[in-house]
Amino acid sequence: MKHNFNSEEWFKAWDPEALYGELLKGVDQCSEESPIKGNPNGIVCGPILRLIHVDYIKNIYAGSILIVTKNISELDNPPVVDYVTGPLQRIEMQNVEVPLNLQIGTFTPKLFHQDKLGEDTFQFYRYHIELPLVSHDQMIRYSVDDKWKLNYRFYIPSQTTNFNVIAYSCNGFSLAVDTTTFKGSMWFDILQKHSKIHYNVMLGGGDQIYSDSIKLYSPDVAHWIQTKNQVTKYTMNVDQPFRQDMENFYLKEYIEWYGFGHWHGSTEKSQTTQRILPIALATIPSINIWDDHDIIDGFGSYHDSFMQTAVFSNIGQAAYKYYMLFQHHVSIEEKDAYLNTKNWILGAHPGAYIGEKSHSVWTKLGPNMAMLGLDCRTERKLKQIVSWDTYKLVFKRVKEEIELNENKPGQKIDHILLMLGVPIAYPRLVWLEWLFSSRLLAPIKYLSKKGIVARGLLNEFNGDVELLDDLNDHWCARYHKAERNFLIAKLQDLSAQYGIRVTILSGDVHLASLGRFRSKLHLSHPIPTQRTHEENINVLENPEHDSRLMFNVISSAVINTPPPDGMARLLQDRNKLHHFDNETDEDNIAFFKVDTDGKHKRNYNAFLNKRNWSDILPVANVLNNPYLKDMLELNLNDKIIPGIIPKQCNKELREEIEKQEREENKKENQSYPVTDKGVISSIHVETDAKNADSKTTWYYFPIPDLQTKGEKLSHSGMKHSII
Repeated sequence: MKHNFNSEEWFKAWDPEALYGELLKGVDQCSEESPIKGNPNGIVCGPILRLIHVDYIKNIYAGSILIVTKNISELDNPPVVDYVTGPLQRIEMQNVEVPLNLQIGTFTPKLFHQDKLGEDTFQFYRYHIELPLVSHDQMIRYSVDDKWKLNYRFYIPSQTTNFNVIAYSCNGFSLAVDTTTFKGSMWFDILQKHSKIHYNVMLGGGDQIYSDSIKLYSPDVAHWIQTKNQVTKYTMNVDQPFRQDMENFYLKEYIEWYGFGHWHGSTEKSQTTQRILPIALATIPSINIWDDHDIIDGFGSYHDSFMQTAVFSNIGQAAYKYYMLFQHHVSIEEKDAYLNTKNWILGAHPGAYIGEKSHSVWTKLGPNMAMLGLDCRTERKLKQIVSWDTYKLVFKRVKEEIELNENKPGQKIDHILLMLGVPIAYPRLVWLEWLFSSRLLAPIKYLSKKGIVARGLLNEFNGDVELLDDLNDHWCARYHKAERNFLIAKLQDLSAQYGIRVTILSGDVHLASLGRFRSKLHLSHPIPTQRTHEENINVLENPEHDSRLMFNVISSAVINTPPPDGMARLLQDRNKLHHFDNETDEDNIAFFKVDTDGKHKRNYNAFLNKRNWSDILPVANVLNNPYLKDMLELNLNDKIIPGIIPKQCNKELREEIEKQEREENKKENQSYPVTDKGVISSIHVETDAKNADSKTTWYYFPIPDLQTKGEKLSHSGMKHSII
């Protein structure tokens, strides 16, 4: 180890704009040549940080670093990763600064997988991170072969501090998107915020990579896609060269995307170089679940006869192998790391098409916060998202974890962040499902197949309407309603029993929204009674006591293009108040009353179709961070109506909206308190896609902790019930 940090160097702030501003040039283009081929032997991907689990009984933080090298022989040494740990901020005792006490060490590598692509051999090295939690927040600086880059750092909270969390999804473009319309990068905005806020983990909610181009750039898959004879298509065999062709695609795709931020779609205008992405992956540890584009568009939501074809199921198996390698740093051949790590909640049975068990993820994110990433893709079928046996295992494990911490001083879980790839509180589009699967479309489908009208109406896989698989993916789809309601009821029961606030994080739909479940307001009675009036007041004035209150933060896409204004308008029109059961209402709230320019009101205020990402910050962390306290302008016990943009909103417009909200019915503009055990959730929305400065507009709201427990809820009146 060659670097000895002095106090000035250690605490010096790093400026992403000065360091990486130049990398924003050319985000709308990329080389025709693979960056792997042009890169000399050595490191081609990484370092990539991953958070595995945090143990507050033993006070241990566990993670890993992935580095992929090219053509390193067995006689060569793997890259050396040294590290230095020290306090994040200066420590004072009795107004005297404590001398800087840095600890040094080396992360141990393990060669856990090797792969070939043409004449090149790739080595996968995993570096195990195991560091003690201490009484103060820590910064860990690390080097790779004595290179101490400024982004080679990450942050570990103290034993008593909960994590600052990022949530994102849809980290790539669809095949035909014209990427030249996007001049900036949301990842640059993330780095800018990270340098001031110090995020501890980022939760990838699915579609961390867009692999739909396998149908273009895997020669054997492309040939299969173009096969017109359906009997031949459904019965085509996958031999070893065919399987190798698939695996070559995913290996190359991941190295180019995670290693170089390089991706290209179907046209000259659908290509991008997101060079900020690998920088972010090296400085914020990840926890990921996956979704269909990590495999191929719609995987799992087609009819069983098509999903079981040898080609399509092998696509799923190949994608799974590389998803585990790059996003979880394990090989499916390693039984210990693959099956026995503390963070896994394994599915009950192998998925029908992939043939592997689902890997849901659990860990604490602080003494009082935890996260559950539910694997909703490995077991997915047209009529199933997660099997009932797997749900039993998931909730058994979650309850065990809750009860394990229940009576330990300072370690009761107050918040669970639940990652679901697809939103669960979202407008119903059942009429579109009916239309797209109706026989009435048969003549148009026939003409489209012949290329006479409506080119692109049908997908290349099984001839269904292109958008049908997206609709079948939704929790509110006809096939999934009963499963959806079962899951929501189980989450509400969990909250009520243990006094835990559950917040759901979702992406997939390429726009921002905020779904909500809360106790029903009894306003429909012809003559409201004193009791119903008091119940309504309690729901509106004391949300911290509402066991049914649960938000679904919908944040996507961090890279992909948003849908047109017509989709936001359609969703707004379909945004009706639904009665989940006799005691629970659900809706999507008016979160985006002001446009990102801060000057104009929005008519479609529950849905904002611009690129975005989100974060979840403990209230205590916000109040202790001067940058956040100044930006968000909040104090403990403030009551805040979601969606007011701090600082970035025109003052006159903000005052006008606040006055209007005070005068309108509180059921539409309910405020939420800033509680000491609560969190602040924000959605950062791209201000102007054509501006390379990559700035975002900040929409936020408080989520209060749940201050009651031991309640038993009724779900009578729930439709499509299986409870």
